[in-house]
Amino acid sequence: MSTPFLTSVPEPNAESRALPGYRALLAVDAKDFTGLASIQHSAVSMVIPELVDRALTEAGLTELRDAKSFPANTGDGIVFGFDPGYLPFVVFPFLRVLDGLLGRHNGQYVTARLRLRASVHVGPLSEPDGNGTARNDTHRLLDSRPVKAILATPGSERTTHLAAIVSDRVYEDVVLGGYTGLRPDHFIEVPATVPGKPFAQQAWLYIPSPSGHLLRHGIIAAIEDPGAAPGAGTDAARPAAPEAPPSQQPGAGHTQRVGQGNSVIGNVTGGISSNFGVPGTAQ
Repeated sequence: MSTPFLTSVPEPNAESRALPGYRALLAVDAKDFTGLASIQHSAVSMVIPELVDRALTEAGLTELRDAKSFPANTGDGIVFGFDPGYLPFVVFPFLRVLDGLLGRHNGQYVTARLRLRASVHVGPLSEPDGNGTARNDTHRLLDSRPVKAILATPGSERTTHLAAIVSDRVYEDVVLGGYTGLRPDHFIEVPATVPGKPFAQQAWLYIPSPSGHLLRHGIIAAIEDPGAAPGAGTDAARPAAPEAPPSQQPGAGHTQRVGQGNSVIGNVTGGISSNFGVPGTAQ
C-alpha cells in the first residue's frame, strides 16, 4: 500500500514545538507592469532588483544586500528575508533612498517609468525556504487596497514614485520603539484589506514623496474613494474600507485615527543617479 502524500504535515496545536526564528521581510513590486510593452518586460524585471540593491548600498546596508534569505524574483518585483536587526534601517533610510533612485530613473527613462509598492513585515519563518504566515501576509500587505490606491491617485504620476506599507508589528517595535529615523507622524494608520481575500489588518502607510494633489485632497480621501482615480478599477471592485478603531501610540502622547487626513511627508534623496539596467553608473 502506498504511503499517503500528506503524512508529514504536522497537526496544529497537537503538541508544543520550537518556534521558528523571526525573519524580517521586504517585498517590492511595480505598478502597471503588464501595461508596459512586451519588449520592456525583461529589462524592467531585471532593473527592479538592481535598483533595490543600489538603494541598499546607498543606504549603507551592503551587509544586508549580500545576506538576503530566500530571495525570489516575481517578475514584476522581488521578495526576500533578512535579519530583523536591520529593520530600523530598512524603514529609514532605505525606503527614502529607493524613492530617490526611482525619481532619478523616471526622469531619465520616460517610456519605462517605474512606480513601486513596498511592504515590510516580520514574523517566524521556517528556514531555508522562508514559508509561513508572515510571508503570506507580506504579500497581502503589498497587494492591499491602501497602498494600491495611493499610486492610482491622479496628479501623482510624476511625483509619488514609491508607496510603502509596514505591518503593525513593525510599526510598534521599530517606529514606536524609537529605533528608526522616522517619527510616528511620518505614518498614517490604514485598514489593509485585499479584495477577494480573507485578509484584514491594521497597517501603516509611508509615502516618501507625496504629490501636492495628495496633500491637497487628502491621503485618506484617496484611499476611501479609489474609484475616483483613473485606473483604480483595474484592481477589481473593492468593498468599502471598514471603520478602523483609533490606534493608541504608547509614548507618542496622542492618538491617530483613520480619517483625520494626516500628512505623510518625506524628502526625495538627491544626488543619486541610476542607469537603467546598470545601477551604479552615473549619468
